Amino acid sequence: MSESRTERRAIVPSAAGEITRLACALAEHTGADVDILLRKSGLSRNQIRDPNARLEVQSQIKFLDFVAEVVDDDLLGFHLSQSFDLRTVGLLYYVIASSDRLDEALRRGARYCSVVNEGIKLTLHEGRWSDLLLEYIGVPRHLDRHQIEFWMAAVLRVCRRVTNRHVVAHRVSFIHRRSVTPELNAFFGCEVRFDANADEAVFWPSSLKVPIVGADPYLNKVLVKYCEEALAHRKPVRNALGPRVENAIATLLPHGKAQASEVARRLGMSQRTFARRLASEGLTFATVLRHLRSNLAKRHLADRDLSVSKIAWLLGYRDVSTFTNAFKRWTGKPPRAIRAAHLRRASGM
Repeated sequence: MSESRTERRAIVPSAAGEITRLACALAEHTGADVDILLRKSGLSRNQIRDPNARLEVQSQIKFLDFVAEVVDDDLLGFHLSQSFDLRTVGLLYYVIASSDRLDEALRRGARYCSVVNEGIKLTLHEGRWSDLLLEYIGVPRHLDRHQIEFWMAAVLRVCRRVTNRHVVAHRVSFIHRRSVTPELNAFFGCEVRFDANADEAVFWPSSLKVPIVGADPYLNKVLVKYCEEALAHRKPVRNALGPRVENAIATLLPHGKAQASEVARRLGMSQRTFARRLASEGLTFATVLRHLRSNLAKRHLADRDLSVSKIAWLLGYRDVSTFTNAFKRWTGKPPRAIRAAHLRRASGM
């Protein structure tokens, strides 16, 4: 029996949609047909007009990709993060800004992040280094670049705003692939690494033990109460197994270890339970693996810095011919034909 719309809403994470509305305004400014982009993403004009309407995170990710292509900005998410009014984040911003110290503010932000975006989980690990980890919940991580870069940059902007200091990271890393970007390095104050094992910003602990300008413990107490109430009334997002499997496979592919037994082990399940849980969602390991490889292949082929042989390796194939044959089965075309089409579009031909 298929799930009802209500049940599906309980599974698919939603977001307040600020980044989508920013991207929509930018696309309209450039003269793009936004209505078409919204429909292709599973969104509506009414959702954009209603500031209280929450948007499905996966639809938001799709829309950002479409807009980035239309406005020809491969750093769309990062650029959008630079100019928006941080106060539009709402309750989350104010509970951070009223905290006593930056480390406390980030703990608050990690706890109440889901009020703004249920698809991203923030965790602050404190020890020799202070590590702010961003993880995707209920959403395949490989689909996204712009949202995660927006979030990472927005977090640092908040840190700088509330402390009135130029806070920099010791290290910033992203799971997705990207060429060297001096613009990102300059903003974060360190070398930004891509194709990493985690989305994280690592700080010197002393850089987070700084006071918040205008800290208000009384206001903070009231806002924390509101945040707790917001969490209590929000239906918990069930972290579907499919996206978790995709996220686990993506890190294993280049090493040739994307096997059901290894993914099940990493997710803390027996192979039997793993297969049963996937079946309950109408999936098999083979279909998830095939779908992931197909999506990743199309994205990698748009990256002119990646050779077809390198793409084959990234997808876990031992040789180009095996990858080529698989790609033909998925799309009906060889990889080089898709690469050529990307090059023609990029050159405006």
